[in-house]
Formats: sequence, structure tokens, C-alpha cells
Amino acid sequence: MPQGQPVSVPDDGLTTRQRRNRPLLFVHTGIGKGKSTAAFGLALRAWNQGWPIGVFQFVKSAKWKVGEENALKVLGASGEGGSVAWHKMGEGWSWVQRGLHGDNSDNEEKAREGWEQVKRDLAAETYKLYVLDEFAYPMHWGWIDTDEVVEVMRDRPGTQHVVITGRNAPQKLIEAADLVTDMSKVKHPMDAGQKGQRGIEW
Repeated sequence: MPQGQPVSVPDDGLTTRQRRNRPLLFVHTGIGKGKSTAAFGLALRAWNQGWPIGVFQFVKSAKWKVGEENALKVLGASGEGGSVAWHKMGEGWSWVQRGLHGDNSDNEEKAREGWEQVKRDLAAETYKLYVLDEFAYPMHWGWIDTDEVVEVMRDRPGTQHVVITGRNAPQKLIEAADLVTDMSKVKHPMDAGQKGQRGIEW
């Protein structure tokens, strides 16, 4: 496998191994297709290494079934790689008990509940890879404080990797991240009037 060479080696007192294995913060943003797809591809690599994976799916409706969800759940239950826990904001989050008359329509509140659980899991080192799918949106909309997210990510213990997806990622998050990919659209079938299709979009 080709080995990339660093542009520069910082004078930080770390050995090559220590620097190589430090936890990373990824941001996949931009208007192009593929942000979540790339994050779930990363989750497949993590599963293959036996890492516990936590997926937190912000914004998308519970009715929206992404193909990667079923695939990763099956792999997580197979006992061959890492475990996979999948949480959906559209389902009201699995850990929140709501009464029959509770208000399930407040997406801002649900986003905050999801973020609070992510913080608890980071503090407990529950997973080695976190996929915070579409998490850039709650920050962009002002539902979740970007400064707090940056601080939590900077101070997270252990070796916990985090990938955040979504359009309009805040500049402060981009500056704090170790790897940022901006998905730019050159062409898309929808430009020519073609709707999404099974096996491609979901």
C-alpha cells in the first residue's frame, strides 16, 4: 500500500507512532453528493478493525432508510468485526422516554438531546468511531453551539475518531478539524430531471 509522506513534521515531542495514532476529527461538507457515503465507508474500515462504532443520524426522517444502516447493523451483529450502534433523531432517539402526549415535533430539542448523548458517550469512551451524520446542519442553524462542539472535540479523551457530515459546516469547525473534504458538485442526474433511484440514493 502506498505510504503518504507528511509535508512537514511538527516539533511536538511525539514519536512517529504517537502522532500517527492520535484521534482525528473529520468534516465532510459541501453541496455535492457523497458526504455521508464517505463517512459510512470509513465506518466499514473501522468495523473491519474491530472498533465499536456509534452512528448518530441527525435531521433525516426515521422514514428515510439509508442502505448503509441495514448493512452496518448486519455486520455489527455478525460477531466478526466491531459492534455498531445506530441512533436516529427522526425516531426520537432510543434513549429518550417520551409520554403519549409528549411533543415529538421539536427537531431543535431532539438535536440537542442527541448532542448531549454524544457528549456522554465521548466522556465514557463508548465508541472508537463516531459518525455524526448531518450534524453540520444543527450548528449552521444555531441549534447547537459550534464553540462548544469544538471544545468537546478538542478535549475528548482516549483515541476516539469523529466524522461530521453535512452542508455549510461552520468555519470554526473546519479550522478545528484534522481532515476536511468539501464535496463539490460537477454534475448530478437531478440536473437533468432524473429522481433518485434505489441502490444509488438509498
